[in-house]
Amino acid sequence: MYVVCNEHLEIAIEKFIDVYEQPPDIYELDKISFTDWTSPHRCDFCDTKPKYLVV
Repeated sequence: MYVVCNEHLEIAIEKFIDVYEQPPDIYELDKISFTDWTSPHRCDFCDTKPKYLVV
């Protein structure tokens, strides 16, 4: 699972495919919510605010 900004979305997709050998589901963080999970405040690859959840 990756939480990423626009700039790093493609990298997260490639890494996910390398590990799981299938394409990920991609969600926009401002359009989803989970009761037991809160989104991190920064991208997994930089300090920018994340926009996507790659799972």
